[in-house]
Amino acid sequence: MKVMMNVNGTSSSSLYLALYTDVTNSKELLETMQAGTLDPELAFLNASLIPDIFPLLAAAHKTLVLKSRDSLTTRTLHSELVYNYSGSKHITESLKRCGISETTTYVLAARFDATPNEIKAIEKLVIGKEIDLEELEGRANQAQIQKHYKISASELGISSLADAITCRIAARDAL
Repeated sequence: MKVMMNVNGTSSSSLYLALYTDVTNSKELLETMQAGTLDPELAFLNASLIPDIFPLLAAAHKTLVLKSRDSLTTRTLHSELVYNYSGSKHITESLKRCGISETTTYVLAARFDATPNEIKAIEKLVIGKEIDLEELEGRANQAQIQKHYKISASELGISSLADAITCRIAARDAL
């Protein structure tokens, strides 16, 4: 799926998203990413922490705004996306928690401004079954999300899980 975004009236950027289940090569993907040799560069997120694409789009927009101001906190645009999605101010903790681990089998791949050739490369890079993004909500680990983002049951009485995460993403730097 490709989503177009416009930041501060500048030219638009796109975000390519692909959701995978039964991923068997997370360890290799993580090692390649940590070595800085992942080609094309992209973000791998633990999809069980993503109940909907809206909070991810909020994190992507925040990432693009920071890039336009030359004020990324992490080394790459794609690690910044994972960091911004986490809602935490601790980079290492954010990447460990919201990124993939050696044993992650449910993965969301994200690439800014992906070309058709890069999309083909991503499809070859991830060994798993690509599924529809609409499956995010049904597969989300709600208990883990509530614990990670410290979302109370009373908050969920007036808000959705996705909205609660989005608020934390938006407010992180203000707190």
